[in-house]
Amino acid sequence: MDLFDNLALGFSTATSLWNLLFCLVGVLLGTLIGVLPGIGATATIAMLLPITFQLEPVSALIMLAGIYYGAQYGGSTTAILINMPGESSSAVTAIDGYQMARNGRAGVALAIAALGSFFAGTVSTFLVAIFAPPLTVIALKFGAAEYFSLMVVGLVSSIALAHGSVLKALAMVVLGLLLGLVGTDIYTGTPRFTLGIREYADGLNFVAVAVGVFGIAEILRNLENERERSVLMAKVSGLIPTRDDFKQMVAPVLRGTVLGSALGILPGGGAILAAFASYTVEKRASKKPEEFGHGAIAGVAGPESANNAGAQTSFIPLLTLGIPANPVMALMIGAMIIQGIVPGPNVATEQPALFWGIIASMWIGNLMLVVLNLPLIGLWVKLLTIPYYVLFPIIMAFCSIGVYSVNTNVFDLYSVAFFGFIGYVLVKLRCEPAPLLLGFVLGPLLEENLRRAMILSRGDPTTFFTRPISATLLLISLAVLVIVFLPSISKKREEVFQEEI
Repeated sequence: MDLFDNLALGFSTATSLWNLLFCLVGVLLGTLIGVLPGIGATATIAMLLPITFQLEPVSALIMLAGIYYGAQYGGSTTAILINMPGESSSAVTAIDGYQMARNGRAGVALAIAALGSFFAGTVSTFLVAIFAPPLTVIALKFGAAEYFSLMVVGLVSSIALAHGSVLKALAMVVLGLLLGLVGTDIYTGTPRFTLGIREYADGLNFVAVAVGVFGIAEILRNLENERERSVLMAKVSGLIPTRDDFKQMVAPVLRGTVLGSALGILPGGGAILAAFASYTVEKRASKKPEEFGHGAIAGVAGPESANNAGAQTSFIPLLTLGIPANPVMALMIGAMIIQGIVPGPNVATEQPALFWGIIASMWIGNLMLVVLNLPLIGLWVKLLTIPYYVLFPIIMAFCSIGVYSVNTNVFDLYSVAFFGFIGYVLVKLRCEPAPLLLGFVLGPLLEENLRRAMILSRGDPTTFFTRPISATLLLISLAVLVIVFLPSISKKREEVFQEEI
């Protein structure tokens, strides 16, 4: 009965006029940035963080969540129409979706992607509602040692699921941890790594780092590599799938939903991995594998369901443990901290309206996406013709105004420029910045729990291995590291992510 009471509280919160408005803004903006290749949900949310200062916590988080799962919908539009994934997780959709469009079935492909995503989003939202409360209860029993070990698992998993070299991903995590140490020591009050700059006494500005590394760096990368966009058709018609189409999509949607719901919880990039895994599963399960790559419906329905389910269930570790499953969730944690909310299991007990309001808004947002997206396909097609050199000055101005408005401090703009340059250099070196942001967000929490555990154990480091849960989590971390460095696994990783590099 508690579950229904909590859901009722969540829906009453999410259906307030103000929160519905911000949910609508979030999903529309998410679809927009998903449609426009090269911007991405991570960069957009980083740019919008300054705005959240002026909003109520529930409204701000509902909007940011809407941007994230809305981008999964929008990314499929460009993947199908112009063979250019708006989101990394839509890269697989482009393989068969674009071929369906070339065969005159673009409308059907878009409808299958939307319906599959809606079903997966609905199911995974209920999974969040069912599994989040028990995990919260378990998490409340965690001590400092368990939290330290859990964060180690999160960082190691982000290395394992990062694109490209494992060593580079490890280096990015270490760099993020070091950047997180900048500021004043939490126990002694001594400034460290500030280089004598008083603005760094309270640590690096999270908004400046996020906007620079993701927003500005992404703009620079796209200006350098802007691709010619040729929309396949000016008008998309025939949006209603046939009965045979529905028969072919049912099983892939169900399998994709299950696979995405499970993999989305994994730290690092579960939604992306889910899409690739779903495509592989569908190809092996198909009685006609030769159709894949030539417009197979299962090649669209499965991955689209998987990436949307993964996007939804990535909220489980965020809401229950305060651990980000991907860079977007790290930014969500930043938004919570900005609002004075301590991420973790206490959110469910201390702010149930916020906790359940976000969960309820995810179902409402998915419904909005289906109702709005298909009728607005013509608008998204027209937006694809806007040149990037017209968009980037507007985005840059928006970033600068937003960052400056947080503290009205010019120094923050210098920080954005600096971290934008650092982010661009990392891109050129093929170092994925996502592990860096996860390290930066988790660094202070990791240090705090490490030192607290050592104080409580009177300086005995074996406390991390004598406590069963902590020891199990550390063994899992070690096993993941060993496995990911195995030659056979390294080769598989390269094959899985080669489409996105």
